[in-house]
Amino acid sequence: MQKMQSEEQRRAKERAQQRKAMIGAGARLILVFALGAALWMWPYSRDCGWGWFGYVGVEGVIVGGGLWVAFTTWRARLPRMHTFALLIILAGLGLIAAEVLPRIGYAAIDPKHPPQVWCTDGTTTPPATTLLETRLNYASQSLGSRWQESSSDLAKQLRPQQAALTRALHPEQLLRPAP
Repeated sequence: MQKMQSEEQRRAKERAQQRKAMIGAGARLILVFALGAALWMWPYSRDCGWGWFGYVGVEGVIVGGGLWVAFTTWRARLPRMHTFALLIILAGLGLIAAEVLPRIGYAAIDPKHPPQVWCTDGTTTPPATTLLETRLNYASQSLGSRWQESSSDLAKQLRPQQAALTRALHPEQLLRPAP
């Protein structure tokens, strides 16, 4: 009777550990998948330069996160989640290949407009501003002009007080005749 009870306790403990591992691996899988989904809304230019390096870096983080989930699911013996982790790794590698291979000359490209790793000097094309950047620039300029107006109005209003303070603190200036 004692051995059977300990066997039931062991199985219950294994089920609890399996449940914890499944929840932990599922959370990791969701995080990495969310990062991959957020990559579709990349807010910066990814054509060349630092924006491209950041984009490829995030793709590398997706591959690293997929490896993280794959190791976790392998140790916890979660075959379905392990398959999803391997698919995320494969998708991340595909994204990296789609960005890197045309730039090193391995994939077919448009010969008139080849993709570049580094951007041109920027004198030929102005930087593209988004609607958000335009609104932020307008708001900052508007706020700056309002600040100038309000500070000059305040200075005009405080001139009599400033003159009274000057007379009170420096009465010797009143006694001297103006040259």
